[in-house]
Amino acid sequence: MHSNRYTFIYAAVISVITAVLLAFASEGLKPAQEANVALDKKTSILRSVRITAADRKAIEQTYAERVKELVVNSKGEELADVSTDAVKVKDEIAKPLEQRRLPLYVYTDESGKKNYIIPMQGVGLWGPIWGYISIAEDFNTVYGAFFDHKSETPGLGAEIAEKPFQEQFRGKKIMGENNNFVSVRVVKKTAKIDVGPEHRVDAISGGTITSTGTDKMLRVCVEPYLGYFEKVKTASGVH
Repeated sequence: MHSNRYTFIYAAVISVITAVLLAFASEGLKPAQEANVALDKKTSILRSVRITAADRKAIEQTYAERVKELVVNSKGEELADVSTDAVKVKDEIAKPLEQRRLPLYVYTDESGKKNYIIPMQGVGLWGPIWGYISIAEDFNTVYGAFFDHKSETPGLGAEIAEKPFQEQFRGKKIMGENNNFVSVRVVKKTAKIDVGPEHRVDAISGGTITSTGTDKMLRVCVEPYLGYFEKVKTASGVH
């Protein structure tokens, strides 16, 4: 019979060998994991402009040909020395407005029309929620939106990731009649708030907290880009 010392040493050696093998495996898989994360991000961005390609090659090609990445600040200035990959939306939201770096993705379709895609990050009932919203060249009309979540309740808050909820955003407006920021509000049909139907989408039945989180996410994440939008509008003569 083996002594306790032998058993302890044997277990320790096996643990060390296993840890080393797992470390090598993790390092070896890292490039593939990072590539999958990047692909998922590109897929989500393209879905916000109503492109639902599933083929990896098609996604990569469309993104490379049609999407321009840039980072701006709340004054509307482009930050030429900053990559979108270096900016974490969650971290930027926690900063004062004047210190934030704002990733922006500009999609140009075959006719030359542009959509400005804003990344968003928020909090649902059980964890993070996120998404992308695309704004048309008038810097007011929503062209499309895509949302996702980590752990919202199936059939309730998880509905933000479903097509019927996301399609409600098409054609909605983020600016009011006096050129004031209103956002798109995620509210119950019976909610008494002083905004017209062009600024409202129906909240998820039974998903009040997730809907409230999505509503806040839209307001917090979209408004900082108004400085850039105003600057582009002025330069291009858009009214």
